[in-house]
Amino acid sequence: MFSIKKSLIALSLALVSAFAFAQTPEVWKTLEKPLNFYLANDLGRNGYYDQKPIAELMGTMAENLDIECVVAAGDVHHFEGVRSVNDPLWMTNYELVYSHPELMLPWYPILGNHEYRGNTQAVVDYSNVSARWEMPDKYYTKVVENDDITVRLVMIDTSPLLDKYREDTEKYPDACKQDIDKQLAWIDSVLTSAKEDWVLVVGHHPIYADTKKNDSERLDMQKRVDSILRKHNVDMYLCGHIHNFQYIRKADSNIDYVVNSSASLSRDVKPIDGTKFCSGETGFSLIAADKKELNLHMINKEGKVLYTVSRKK
Repeated sequence: MFSIKKSLIALSLALVSAFAFAQTPEVWKTLEKPLNFYLANDLGRNGYYDQKPIAELMGTMAENLDIECVVAAGDVHHFEGVRSVNDPLWMTNYELVYSHPELMLPWYPILGNHEYRGNTQAVVDYSNVSARWEMPDKYYTKVVENDDITVRLVMIDTSPLLDKYREDTEKYPDACKQDIDKQLAWIDSVLTSAKEDWVLVVGHHPIYADTKKNDSERLDMQKRVDSILRKHNVDMYLCGHIHNFQYIRKADSNIDYVVNSSASLSRDVKPIDGTKFCSGETGFSLIAADKKELNLHMINKEGKVLYTVSRKK
């Protein structure tokens, strides 16, 4: 009798589990809009911590949603960047982890501070090796489009914009070699001519965030970058670096400042002035847009939407 009861309980649990799993793609499907893409960053942990499960989740979700591309907001490689396009880290941090067939999409990366510890040009040059790695320069712009919906991505290179990295020539030898004024003028020029439905600026370092990292990082970003973003009233500034989810809306700005969580290893977080949402969970974000609405869904490693940042026209 006990054995039969035990079997029935096991069967019931299996049915509940199967039902819950079967519902997941349907829930994800409700998030879809004509234009959809992922935002992921702080990936490179050789598959450890939550990196492999999150990579598989991104692939599984893409089986059910029409995903156009992956925007990779820096630190694809921890800890010392890569030495060349043939560095084994390309396999252990990237190719063998993001191997799901549905992730064979265009990837639009930028450099993080960890890439600046190595050969930054090799990260750009990997575009000549990988069919999906599309990085024409250290900073660049790209328009993602589908069904007449357009999103302008302005991909910026933030490490050289911070004095902290420029002054540490031993650990970050390439940072001081970059022309700050040239990049800032380029950002201003691109945003001046941007006419797309939505304009998103993507950098590795946050402008506003709760973090134990040096205050000078945010102050340099506020002084050099935020003034340009506010001038052009961009829709969102997206970044990583802090390894948690944060959504900040300052009282004197119409910009949504989003910190995207690490896709491998996360950190605790607490609210600051302007915080609308924060979470220390690992994960990634799904960005879904149509002509009238753009949603950024913060998704944890179980595939649950923790919070949605929504902009409407």
